[in-house]
Amino acid sequence: MTITLDGTNGITTPMYNGSITANAVTPSVNMKNRIINGAMVIDQRNAGASLSVANDGVYSLDRWRISNGVSTVTVQQSSSVIPTGFANSLGLTVSTTDNTGSHAIQQYIEGFNTSDLGFGTANAKTITLSFWVRSSLIGLYGVGFQNSAQNRSYVGTYTINTANTWEQKTITVAGDTSGTWIGATNGIGLSLEFDLGSTSSFNQTAGSWGTTANARRTSSCVNWANTASATFYITGVQLEVGNTATSFDYRPYGTELALCQRYFWKQTYQQANTRFGTGIGLGDSTIDGLLINLPVPMRAVPTNAVNAIGVYDGTTAKNITALNTSYSSPVLFAQQATADATTTAGKVVQIYATGSTAFVSSSAEL
Repeated sequence: MTITLDGTNGITTPMYNGSITANAVTPSVNMKNRIINGAMVIDQRNAGASLSVANDGVYSLDRWRISNGVSTVTVQQSSSVIPTGFANSLGLTVSTTDNTGSHAIQQYIEGFNTSDLGFGTANAKTITLSFWVRSSLIGLYGVGFQNSAQNRSYVGTYTINTANTWEQKTITVAGDTSGTWIGATNGIGLSLEFDLGSTSSFNQTAGSWGTTANARRTSSCVNWANTASATFYITGVQLEVGNTATSFDYRPYGTELALCQRYFWKQTYQQANTRFGTGIGLGDSTIDGLLINLPVPMRAVPTNAVNAIGVYDGTTAKNITALNTSYSSPVLFAQQATADATTTAGKVVQIYATGSTAFVSSSAEL
């Protein structure tokens, strides 16, 4: 491309004098950090409140899933226990010990965000994980990387050297040239799992890819979950291409929130009687036409929920006792609600919050 000056009018205009190469139009992934909410700043579900987890698959802070056996752990976003340069961390405390289950902090990364890594091919890229960690229990800990089928696993290890002290850790992983890895789809492209104490079935030799399902530790790793009142804090989690950890990718709060809302969205109404929508009575206890537009397109058609929501027909307030999704898509959903009293057919009703715990939420987690 060259720039020439049109001698007749003095206007600078671009003139094409070459060919466009394939490299010029090849798309690339511009999000350096493949982890979402790595700085633990978004907590839509709990707004910083403590959460007691006594079963498996519970989401705490956005995008962070707690795999828990039969023990009980308390999980909370912390703004006080933090390393320099960060405003929040994810903290866990053992309430009830266990040495028979599976315990980990997990994030499932979408295939659209990992397909360029080339895992499962001869061109698989090296990746590097970095994070800040602090625990009351010193020793060797494991981190697992798995494909969606959970039949390709890599275990990396790190050591917490000093109790109750922030330490930054780095683990570099050669890309997997074997196995089956999904491409650019909305399924699980790669799962990351910080082990907190699991049975021997999760053990695998560290430093190479293997076939143990869900491997994330070695036989030498500590069992954090079996230590009463043990604490574990983590933040600044970054997963990037290359064999060197670079500075943490701080994204604007609004950007990080929107990334999280692709998987979970929650709108709270903390003040009672807040009006936020309308519906139409059908002449019985059914209200139709509650339409919710989602702030960003979600990963998939979500599962929707409400709490402490009622309707008002101009005369009488009615509580919503059940909710049925009549239409749902990744961008909006329409709800049909069941009230505890009949409504007038064709009459418009107001949807409102009945108390400070009112919310509407949608979940499309991996």
